[in-house]
Amino acid sequence: MDLFQQQASNRRRTWLVMAVFVAFLFFLGYGFDIAYLGTSVPIAGFVALGGGAIGAYAGYRSGDKAVLASASARPLAELLDQPAAAADRLKYQQFQNVVEEMTIAAGLPMPRLFVIPDPDPNAFATGRDPDHASIAVTKGLLDTLNREELQGVVAHEMSHVRNFDIRLMTVVAALVGAIVLLSDFARRGLSLGGGRRGGGRSKSGGGVAGVVLMVAWVLAVILAPIIGQILAMMVSRRRESLADASAAELTRNPLALASALQKIEFAVEPTRAIKRGTANLCIADPLGRKVGSREGFLSDLFASHPPMVKRISALREMAYQTAQG
Repeated sequence: MDLFQQQASNRRRTWLVMAVFVAFLFFLGYGFDIAYLGTSVPIAGFVALGGGAIGAYAGYRSGDKAVLASASARPLAELLDQPAAAADRLKYQQFQNVVEEMTIAAGLPMPRLFVIPDPDPNAFATGRDPDHASIAVTKGLLDTLNREELQGVVAHEMSHVRNFDIRLMTVVAALVGAIVLLSDFARRGLSLGGGRRGGGRSKSGGGVAGVVLMVAWVLAVILAPIIGQILAMMVSRRRESLADASAAELTRNPLALASALQKIEFAVEPTRAIKRGTANLCIADPLGRKVGSREGFLSDLFASHPPMVKRISALREMAYQTAQG
């Protein structure tokens, strides 16, 4: 599969998961409305979505500052203005030059640049849109990668900015928040023996079909937080794969990013400066969780990133297809 087919496939899968996300939310809301409000009008779904959206929007507007502060990220301009070893200054300047090249290639404004004082190689992009974007890399990344590999990583992060992935993940956060809120209300009602006893249930379709629908809804309520998290991780994995393919498009050098990912994978230490809440933003899972490095059912459910071996293999396949073309 070439890089353009990879991009198209990942976009289709992302929107399919988002459609399932929305359908699940409104199934929860539909059952809640019938059981507790006696109506099939999706009142609870919209109320819960509004509550989740308020919290997500607050994070969307100012979350980038909190993320950078939590990682102790320092502005690159500040580091360049201060005395530093010649080798470090050269790496900082190279980072700035590479980002300038990739902004031109992507047709984007220059993002703000940050360096995180951590020896483990990693990077992430944050910010609500291309005009308010920031790219942060660890000192370990600058020390570990050569120029071509750094270009591949920067192109990956620029692709997140260009593809509005931060905005999409904000929508995902709102959906997760709404699902958890609605599930919590419903579980409290169930534990207290709530629910309407007459007309509300008859409107659900009566007989066996009505019983099956309500049993399915109760199971969905119980499992909702887990299902919401699984769907969020699915979206995150698809956006990582899309950013890999988009980076290959920007650099026309898929093997450089593949080599960078291999070096990042071999650095077995977790990125201690990056906290759990920021893990899904990074080019590689900073927490050192083994589930993210495995293939199989559990990895497909709970990992925020595709297995490195799959990402590297896909990039090498893109390089082969490009060479054949």
